[in-house]
Amino acid sequence: MGKFLQFVLASCLGVILASGVVFGLGMLVVGKIASSADAPKKVKANTVLKLTFSEVIPEKTNNIPVDPYSFDTSKKLGLHEIIETIRAAKEDDKINGIYLNLDGMRTGRATAASLREALIDFKEDGKFIVAYSELYSQGSYYVASVADKVIVNPLGGVDFLGFGVQIPFFKDMLDRLGIKMQVYYAGDFKSATEPFRLDKMSEENRLQTREYVESMYRLYLNDISESRDIPASKLRKIANGYLLRNAEDALDYEMVDAIGYEDQALDELRDLLGLDKSDKISEVNLLDYNKGVKSNTDYKIKDKVAVVFAEGEINMGEGDGGTIGGDKYVKLLRKLRKNDKIKAVVIRVNSPGGSALASDMMWREIKLLKEEGKPVVASMGDVAASGGYYLACAADSIFAEPNTVTGSIGVFSLIPSLENMLREKVGITFDTLTTGRFSLGLGLFKDISPAEGTILQEATDEIYETFLSRVSDGRKMSRDEVHKVAQGRVWTGLKAKEINLVDEIGDLERAIAAAANLAGIEKYRVSEYPAIKDPVQQMIEQFTGQKNAKVLVESELNELIPYYKQIKHIKSMEGVQARLPFVLEFN
Repeated sequence: MGKFLQFVLASCLGVILASGVVFGLGMLVVGKIASSADAPKKVKANTVLKLTFSEVIPEKTNNIPVDPYSFDTSKKLGLHEIIETIRAAKEDDKINGIYLNLDGMRTGRATAASLREALIDFKEDGKFIVAYSELYSQGSYYVASVADKVIVNPLGGVDFLGFGVQIPFFKDMLDRLGIKMQVYYAGDFKSATEPFRLDKMSEENRLQTREYVESMYRLYLNDISESRDIPASKLRKIANGYLLRNAEDALDYEMVDAIGYEDQALDELRDLLGLDKSDKISEVNLLDYNKGVKSNTDYKIKDKVAVVFAEGEINMGEGDGGTIGGDKYVKLLRKLRKNDKIKAVVIRVNSPGGSALASDMMWREIKLLKEEGKPVVASMGDVAASGGYYLACAADSIFAEPNTVTGSIGVFSLIPSLENMLREKVGITFDTLTTGRFSLGLGLFKDISPAEGTILQEATDEIYETFLSRVSDGRKMSRDEVHKVAQGRVWTGLKAKEINLVDEIGDLERAIAAAANLAGIEKYRVSEYPAIKDPVQQMIEQFTGQKNAKVLVESELNELIPYYKQIKHIKSMEGVQARLPFVLEFN
């Protein structure tokens, strides 16, 4: 019996050791692959930089969840590193032009506008841009319109119909199921709760939606008009009349310059490069070219401007990649406050909001930064609304992009009750015994009493008043002045400047310069936060951590991920929410 146990234990130990060795070797192989992949690719003379944007572009490089079941260890370039790479290509004599292949492009409106500006700047010294797509979405065409030559597949076209909003409403379905959504909100325009309490948009929501969508559309048409030399009024008629029904229509209305297959687009590149039809095009993709771009940061300079990237949903705790964990960011901001080398801080916000408590915790740390004598400037990306604006309002100065979605200064609470559904549909009832009126607390299995409802509404109103006071303090406006433009109402960056919710229209670079100026420093270097682990490190953590099941589910859901994430966010809501009432897509 003893020998048998020894044999079993030895076998188990052998399996464990073998597994460890295999795992270690696997990670070593992955590491070797990653390190070899990071080696810069030699760029020849007369080369074309190929740009594709088929993946979501984060603000900061690698600030996205990593799929441990994929061995793709390449960097996921952030917007600002992409822009720096395009600028490097502009100055590189070996790069003669850019080839845009924008099939499947996915990006926000402000991000697309920033890419456009970088491409326009690239062309200033006479370098060319050629764009090709099988089918241009409205977002991809917006970027492609800056090209010297826009080519579309013969069976493709340009999706150019104008902007629209479609909101699903669930009240009737919930009523049929017997689920009662108990809603408490502050702000007539705070429409996040409308799908659960109405069967169509309120007049306030319809008004604000029409205004900001029309403002976005106007910016979109004006930019394309300038690039394509087509009057904005004509572009509007083309969209309103559904006049671009195929590739020939796009050519007839001068929205594209040629119709052809990709091999013909490549022939166009050969002509621009002075090559024969049989010559191979020297091409480098964005990621490979980025590996050879050298930083011009002077590390001898001690003074720093910290850029804190706050992108994604705001939640309590540490947060995952691409989200803003309140606890994590509080620690980070506190660390920057105590770092003597940090002379100013820029908060780059790209967030629809989330937890009001987490937002307030970070707001407090931003205030303490200012009290320490360190200027804080906010820079807004695609969206800086609700909890996202909560962070920005404490800054000394706020910069927004023209088509940033911001405002939404309002809060809400949403608590479902399954009491009626369980009783009527399933036959489950509950009996209770308590020591007081409120002893059971809030739960899914009983309706909120009138007294509890009054308390919840008062709590929601109190947090709204706190939100107003935060904005009032930061923007030097009276409470009533803030309330007039608040109430959950959404604004574009341009309109927000008119009503004093932002100070300047400008990009991150301008915000950094403003922060340095407020700090009174001329020589400085930029440090980016939070530190993001490289994909290999993140993949190892995913293999050894608790997130594998979550990532596997997300990979299986695929195109249903946005809806899955919304359900997940609703499920994870803690306390009162300061959150944008919709999801923005540019396609």
